[in-house]
Amino acid sequence: MQASVRRMTESETIEITHPPVAGSELDSLLGELERVRSYLAWKCGGLDAAGTRATLGPSTMSLGGLLKHLALVEDHTFSWTLRGRELGPPWDGVDFDADPDWEWRTAAEDTPEELMALWQAAVARSRAAVAQALAEGGLDQPARRSHWTETPSLRRLLLDMVEEYARHVGHADLIRESVDGLVGEDPPR
Repeated sequence: MQASVRRMTESETIEITHPPVAGSELDSLLGELERVRSYLAWKCGGLDAAGTRATLGPSTMSLGGLLKHLALVEDHTFSWTLRGRELGPPWDGVDFDADPDWEWRTAAEDTPEELMALWQAAVARSRAAVAQALAEGGLDQPARRSHWTETPSLRRLLLDMVEEYARHVGHADLIRESVDGLVGEDPPR
């Protein structure tokens, strides 16, 4: 499937951030999370609707679905689990028991701009929630909710989020290459 690529404007330029080479535990964790977030933004940016809906092989996974899924994971991990807040729109109106793949399925109904904005807003909420938790108790700050028998720390939630992005950035690499041939670890300078 060929999709057209919209060239990013000056204000949309994606810059990949990197964790410090010899930083603290906190700086390394946050730096790596920002790096994998920026990889996803690069791989999902600048596409038209056909590009965000493209799938690869037998999978139904799309770049738009990845954006919507990771927006949900950001909100669930840092707003709901870490801070104990109820989820807002669009998540609060979804019966995930009846439709567990809702975010993946409905991403095709959203524009690329809506998907990117949804994900960016979730990331902004996550950054604020993490900053607040760090101010209150550092990496050992316990989550306010948990589906585990033990309460996870902020450290564990950050590690889980890095792992979530790492898996899905690999998917994004393959899907994006199939859309328009974009490959690589860093956008051209």
